[in-house]
Amino acid sequence: MSTEAIKKDILRGGQFLVKETKCEDIFTLEDLSEEQKMMRDSTKEFVDRELWAHWERFEKKDYAYTEECMRKAGELGLLSVAVPESYGGMGMGFVSTMLVCDYISGATGSFSTAFGAHTGIGTMPITLYGTEEQKQKYVPKLASGEWFGAYCLTEPGAGSDANSGKTKAVLSEDGKHYNITGQKMWISNAGFCNLFIVFARIENDKNITGFIVENDPSNGISMGEEEKKLGIHSSSTRQVFFNDTKVPVENMLSTRGNGFKIAMNALNVGRIKLAAACLEAQRRVIGEATKYANERIQFKTPIINFGAIKAKIANMATNCYADESACYRAAKNIEDRIAMREADGNSHQEAELKGVEEYAIECSILKVAVSEDVQSTSDEGIQIFGGMGFSADTPMESAWRDARISRIYEGTNEINRMLVVGMLVKKAMKGHVDLLGPATKVGEELMGIPSFETPDFSELFAEEKDVLARLKKVFLMVAGAAVQKYGPDLENHQQLMLSASDILIEIYMAESTILRTEKNAKRFGEDAQATQIAMSKLYLYTAVDTIIQKGKEAIVSFAEGDEQRMMLMGLKRFTKYTNLPNVVALRTQIADQVAAANGYTFD
Repeated sequence: MSTEAIKKDILRGGQFLVKETKCEDIFTLEDLSEEQKMMRDSTKEFVDRELWAHWERFEKKDYAYTEECMRKAGELGLLSVAVPESYGGMGMGFVSTMLVCDYISGATGSFSTAFGAHTGIGTMPITLYGTEEQKQKYVPKLASGEWFGAYCLTEPGAGSDANSGKTKAVLSEDGKHYNITGQKMWISNAGFCNLFIVFARIENDKNITGFIVENDPSNGISMGEEEKKLGIHSSSTRQVFFNDTKVPVENMLSTRGNGFKIAMNALNVGRIKLAAACLEAQRRVIGEATKYANERIQFKTPIINFGAIKAKIANMATNCYADESACYRAAKNIEDRIAMREADGNSHQEAELKGVEEYAIECSILKVAVSEDVQSTSDEGIQIFGGMGFSADTPMESAWRDARISRIYEGTNEINRMLVVGMLVKKAMKGHVDLLGPATKVGEELMGIPSFETPDFSELFAEEKDVLARLKKVFLMVAGAAVQKYGPDLENHQQLMLSASDILIEIYMAESTILRTEKNAKRFGEDAQATQIAMSKLYLYTAVDTIIQKGKEAIVSFAEGDEQRMMLMGLKRFTKYTNLPNVVALRTQIADQVAAANGYTFD
C-alpha cells in the first residue's frame, strides 16, 4: 500500500450518498495485480477440476466429498488467504480474500457454504478477537485445513434476534472452566468440524459471550441428524447440543458480554463475502445458459436469436457486471481503510475490525443486491433451458436451489434492508455523514423554480451522472422527510424503511457500475468498452424505474396534502431523463456480445 493511497481522502461508509466519487478513486476487477490474477486463475483451476467436474456428487449429499475438497483447498493454501502470516496464513489484503471467495464459490453452494463458514465465521473471530495464545494454538490448524471450524450462534428461538439466545455458560466453583448448556441449530460444517465458536449467556448478562469450544463428543457435545434442505445438499448442517460442556476459562473469546459485538462484526465481513460468493455462480449460470441458447434450435434457428432470450441474457449479464463493480469498489475501500488505520498505529486486528465496520452500510447493500441477483439469474437460467432446466440432469435447478439460502443467511435481506437505513441515520447523528445539510438543500430546491436549461451531455456518462446526482436527491427528500416526521420512531415503520433502502441500494449499485466503466473507457477507449457502456446505461435505466416505484410508495404512505404533491413533483423532476436510452437496442448489443463469446467475459 503506497503512502499516497493511505493518505488520500477515502470516503467514509455511506458518504457515497452526499460526496462525489471520481472514477479514478475506485477499484475495479480490471485493476487486479499479476499476483491477484494468478491467485484467481489457480482458484478457478481448482474449482473446475475438483468441484464443477463433480457437481452431481454434491447434489447426492456426499458430505465426505465436501470434506475431501476442503482438505484439498487447505493444501493449496486457499483456506489461509485472510490469515496473517504469523499464524500460518498468506496474509493477503482484503481484495485478494474477496477474489478467492468469489471464484471458489461458483460451482456449488455446498462447497461455498463450507468454505465460507470455515474461513469466515469459523476462523476469523479468533484471528480478530483471540488472545495471542488462542491464535497460536488454533489458527495455524484452521489455516492449513488440518482442523475445520464452525459457528454456533442461531438457536431455535433466536434467529434474527441473535442476542436473545438461551444457551448458558456457568462458571465452575473452582473458577477454572465454564459449563455450557444449550441447543444450537443450522450449524454449517457441524458434521466434520474440530472446533466451534459458541455464543452463550453468563448469568443474566445483557449480551452474550463468545467461547472457543473443541469438538469432543465425550465432553457433553452431541448432534442431530443432517438437516434435509432445499439446496446446499452436501453442506453438513446439523443441530448441536451442549450438555455441561466444560470449556476452560482461557477459551473465552474476547471479554465477557462482548459476544454480540463479535457476532455483528463477523456478520459485516460475512455479508460482503457472501456477495462475492454469489458472483462466480452468476457467471457460470450465464455461461451455461448462453451455450445452451447458442446450441438449442427451435423454429430452425438457435434460440439465442430470439429477442425474448436476448433480453434475459442481457439482464443477467448486466446485473452480474453491476454486482462485480460494487463488490470490488467496497472491498478496496475496506482494504484502504485497514491500511490507513495500520499506518496510524492500530494493530492488524483493530484495523481490520474498524475498517470493515466503517463500511457496514455497503456490506449490507451488497448482501441484499447480489443475493437477489443470483436468484433471478439462476431462475432465468432455468427458463432459458426450458424443460431441461427443470431437470436434475442439468446444473440449473441445483443452482437455483443453492441460491435461495443466500437471501436468508448473514442476516435476512429484510433485516439488512432496515440496517442500511438505520445505520445511515445513526452515522448522520454521530456526524460521520452529513445528511442534514444536503437534505435541507433538496427541500429548498423543491420550493424553488426548476431550471429549464438543457445541459451539455456530450461527454460519456454526462447525462447518467446527472441522473445519479438527482437520484441521490430522491433519497434525501424521502428519508429526510421521514426522519423529520418520525424521528427515532422511524425504525417502527418497517415498510417505509424498506422502500428507502431499495432507493439507496439502487443508487450505490448504479453509481459503482458507471464509475467502473468510465474508468475503463478512459484507459482502454470507449470502443473497447462499448458493451460495458451499454450495461451501465441499462442498469441505470432499470434503477430509475425501481426508485420511481419505491419513492412513490413511500411518499404516498407518509405524506399528505401539499407536502405529498410537492414531493411527488420532486420525484418526477429528479428521475427525469433528457434523452431516454433505447432499451431494446442496449439489450440486443449486450446479448450479442455475450452470445459471440459464448458466455460472460467481462471479469
